[in-house]
Formats: sequence, structure tokens, C-alpha cells
Amino acid sequence: MAKTGPVRVIYTCYGGTHSSPVAAAIHLGHLPRRRIPTAGQIMAVPLYDKIDGKSRGELFLAGKDRLGNEVYVLGRGRESASTVARLIEGGLKLAGADVSWVLADTLPCVNGLMRLGGFLSRNVGLVTVGRPAVLLGTRLAYPRLVRLVEDVERRIQAGFAGPVI
Repeated sequence: MAKTGPVRVIYTCYGGTHSSPVAAAIHLGHLPRRRIPTAGQIMAVPLYDKIDGKSRGELFLAGKDRLGNEVYVLGRGRESASTVARLIEGGLKLAGADVSWVLADTLPCVNGLMRLGGFLSRNVGLVTVGRPAVLLGTRLAYPRLVRLVEDVERRIQAGFAGPVI
């Protein structure tokens, strides 16, 4: 699908509370690209380590980028990114909407510390143990998240929108 106007960019991961909000913040220029942010900068990202399982499947608008593209965060639970892409495509067809969009899966950027910390913090409620682990994991995964965001931006700039990258 060729770009016909602003693109809706959706960063998606399992819970929508760690890697995808950070990717959205990078995309929007709220976090640096040339250095790893501090734990405090990461914690200042809206939605970071705040969304619970009840919000999976809900789109959260993170903001608009400098080109006017809307950037969203989506926790998808156990559903694959390709399944979510098919659902989005089907919903757009049903609505008769001609919308350019990109669904970017942040899960390949996630490491074991992020998984463990996220589980402890969000699922078990052990925030004092889980949050430091997920923050360290996020900082270790950060260069991969920056590369993903830059790939998304290149894709948009080239006029390609659509399912999963």
C-alpha cells in the first residue's frame, strides 16, 4: 500500500508496557537515539510499566511525530503480530477506511531481563523486584529498539505501509 497521507504507526509487544512504549517514545523524539537513556528518562515515558493485562488489545495514542504520523502502542497478549495485522486490515476494510499504517513488532528486541522483570512487575505485582530488572533489560535492548524505529521511519519515507516489519 502506498502512502496517501499520514501513517498510523503501531508499536506492538506482549503487554504494551515496556518495549512498545519505549519504541514509540524514540519515534516521537522523547528519548535520545545516540545514547542509552537513564532509568529516570525511561520511567518518565507514559505507559512504561503501567499497563496491566486488562488493557491488552487496546490502542493507546502516544503522540504525533514531526511529519504528522500518529504513533500508537498496542499490547497484544499471546496473539502473533501477523494475526493482529490481519485483524487491523479486516477492521479497516469493514470500516471502508483508506488508511496507511505500519505495525512494528518490538518483541524481537526484548531480552530475558525484560521478560522476567515485566512478569514480576506487571503479572505478579512484585514491582520493587521487577522494575529494576525490566529497566536494566530495557537499557540493554535500547540499541535494537532504536534500529527498529529507524527501520520503521525508512519504510514510511519510502512510501511503504502495511502489516508487519
